[in-house]
Amino acid sequence: VFSKIFSHEALESYLPKIQLVIKDTLRAWSSNPESINVYHEAQKLTFRMAIRVLLGFRIPDEELSRLFEVYQQFVENVFSLPVDLPFSGYRRGIRARETLQKGLEKAIQEKLQNTQGKDYADALDILIESGKEHGKELTMQELKDGTLELIFAAYATTASASTSLIMQLLKHPRVLEKLREELRSKGILHNGCICEGSLRLDNISSLHYLDCVIKEVLRLFTPISGGYRTVLQTFELDGFQIPKGWSVMYSIRDTHDTAPVFKDVDVFDPDRFGQGRSEDKDGRFHYLPFGGGHLAKLFLKALAIELASTSRFELATRTFPKITLVPVVHPVDGLKVKFFGLDSNQNEILTGTDAMLGATV
Repeated sequence: VFSKIFSHEALESYLPKIQLVIKDTLRAWSSNPESINVYHEAQKLTFRMAIRVLLGFRIPDEELSRLFEVYQQFVENVFSLPVDLPFSGYRRGIRARETLQKGLEKAIQEKLQNTQGKDYADALDILIESGKEHGKELTMQELKDGTLELIFAAYATTASASTSLIMQLLKHPRVLEKLREELRSKGILHNGCICEGSLRLDNISSLHYLDCVIKEVLRLFTPISGGYRTVLQTFELDGFQIPKGWSVMYSIRDTHDTAPVFKDVDVFDPDRFGQGRSEDKDGRFHYLPFGGGHLAKLFLKALAIELASTSRFELATRTFPKITLVPVVHPVDGLKVKFFGLDSNQNEILTGTDAMLGATV
C-alpha cells in the first residue's frame, strides 16, 4: 500500500497541493510583524500538509489548530512510561489519542460522504481502494489507525528537517544564492517569481544543486538517530553471530559521523554530493537518511524553492540556538526568524494586509 501512496504518480498529484500549503504558510509567516518560532511553525506546517494533502480532509482552520494542539499533546506523551496514574504523561497521552481519534473519525466520515470536487487521489483514498482490491472493506478503526500512522510518518521528521534547512540557508547565504541561480537557469525563477506551471516532478528532479542541498541537510542533521530491523537470516559481524529473528538497531547518525567517504564531516557542504565528488556513491551503507522518505524529500525541495524564490528571512536572535537530538533533531529554543514578504521584483511587501492571508487550500 505504501508503495502506491508514495509512487511517482501519487507524488506528482500531491505536488501542487504541497506548494499551495507552503505558499499559504510563508505568506502568513511574512505577514507577522514579529519573528516566528520556526520549529513550532514547521510542526504546524507539516501537520497541515498531512491533513490537507495526504488525507484530503477539509477541516476548517480553527478546528485544524485545535487538532494540532491535541496531536502535539499525544506525541509529547507517546513515549511516556506506561504508568496509568492520574495526571501522568501516559494518561495525558491516552486522553489526547482518544480526542484525536474522535476528530479523525469525524473527518473520515465527512470525507466518505463528500466525494465531489476531488481532482486527485490522496493517500487515504489509496488506502481505502487497496482494501477493496483485496476484498476487505476497512473498518473505521483500521481507517483511524492508518490515518494516524500516515500523520505520524509525515510529521516529526519533516518538521525537524525543514527547520534544519532554514537554519542552514540562514548560515550559508551563498548556498541560497546558488539555489536561486539554478532556479533561474532552469527557467523556474524569472523576475523574482516562480513561472506558472514550471514546478513539476521532472523539473524538480532536474535541479541537481537543490538535491545536493537536501542531501547535505539530511546527512548533517538526520532527524532520527536510527532504526530497527528484524534479522531474516543468521549472519556474522566482527566475529559475533547474530541469530535469525533478533531485532537489531542501526545508527544513522553514527554512520554519517564516522563514514570515511565524507571529508570534513562537520562542515555543511552540499557540493560533496555534486558530480565532481559524489561522496554518497562510494559504498552502499555510508549514507542513510530516513528510510525512503520520498514525500519528505519532495516537501523539503518544494519548501527550499519557495524560500529561495519568494522570501527574505533573517535570524531574530544574536546567535544561533543550540541543537538537541531528542526526540528528533531540533533547536533548543525553536529558532527565532523574521520573515519578509517579497513582490515579483524582490522588494519587501508591507506586512499585515488581509490579502496576504487570503490563500486557502
